Amino acid sequence: MDADIVVVGAGLVGAAFALAASRLGLRVELVSNTGPPAPVVGDLGRVYALSPGSRSLLESLGVWQRLDPGRIQEVTAMQVSGDRAASVDFDALEGGASALAWMVESDAVAWALAQQLEVEAQVRCRWRTSPAALKLDPDAAQLALQDGSVSRAALVVGADGRESWVRTEAGIEVTGRAYAHHAVVANFLTDLGHGGVARQWFGAEGVLALLPLPGNQVSMVWSAPDAVAADLVALDADALCERVARAADRCLGGLRLVTRPSSVPIILGRAKRMVRPRLALIGDAAHNLHPLAGQGVNLGLRDVAALVRILGGGPDTEPGAISALRRFERSRSEDIATMILLTDGLQRLFSSRLPGIAWARNHGLGLLARLPHLKGLLLQQALR
Repeated sequence: MDADIVVVGAGLVGAAFALAASRLGLRVELVSNTGPPAPVVGDLGRVYALSPGSRSLLESLGVWQRLDPGRIQEVTAMQVSGDRAASVDFDALEGGASALAWMVESDAVAWALAQQLEVEAQVRCRWRTSPAALKLDPDAAQLALQDGSVSRAALVVGADGRESWVRTEAGIEVTGRAYAHHAVVANFLTDLGHGGVARQWFGAEGVLALLPLPGNQVSMVWSAPDAVAADLVALDADALCERVARAADRCLGGLRLVTRPSSVPIILGRAKRMVRPRLALIGDAAHNLHPLAGQGVNLGLRDVAALVRILGGGPDTEPGAISALRRFERSRSEDIATMILLTDGLQRLFSSRLPGIAWARNHGLGLLARLPHLKGLLLQQALR
């Protein structure tokens, strides 16, 4: 064997898995079609809302400690508003936690992971090369790369995103649908302080979220119908700031644009299988959610923790054994199904224009605010 495990995809999920698997004493190759991440400088870029569980995983890997605390924002509460004045608030203290999440730059986490990988003797990083062919044999997997080399390993892990090459090569189908929505992302300076509160509005033009960043900054994620998203991206800076401020009820005063808006299409997708003999899928290669709950990367990191836990089950746990991989798949089924049901259900509920639905959803939102037990269940899901 050239390695025990070959990981395809060096994003946050793939790099975290490579690092965690190496701590089991396994020899790992990490394949990426990009170069090593660079240190972050200048304005804040794209951010993740990392849950307490995700932070704990990164701390255990020595990655969190490498992040600049001045570029991290703690989220202590969340306010969710419907389209008819109904609202519900979530507070970290209600869930027995110090924070609901931490807003962290994706590029900063990528750089910290790369720095930690450099000191791990068990990980070989193969930058700037892509996979060319995959062969799954009973006793090993063979991955040919475009640089002409071939890696033979006990297990190949696909962490290469929602257009996963590994998943396609393995012949694993995906179920789901396109939402005909785009997520529009941009950062703003605000006149008023955010107080560490994440705010979200469900309205006729989609789901708008303003997530707190260090200082008087927020990250906007507006999940909007395709036509609305195209309009938002085309607006000049002043017009965009006014439109977002108006949609947010001017709760943060005026806005000033920091980063130009960009957009990505929103899809719901789930691989029919997460494993095959000698192969496993994690992160976006295995599942894609609507971004309204901000849980996509956290779900992927829970894949990492689960797969590493299975592979570390004992000296007789062979990395590519289908029995171990199926235990991993079963262990992830309920969590993934729950998050898909929650996010897709909310999207369907608040996008419906059927008579009576608007009253029902807003009545339900108001009722949720008065049911502490149900609120607590949702909080515990978010804090994982």
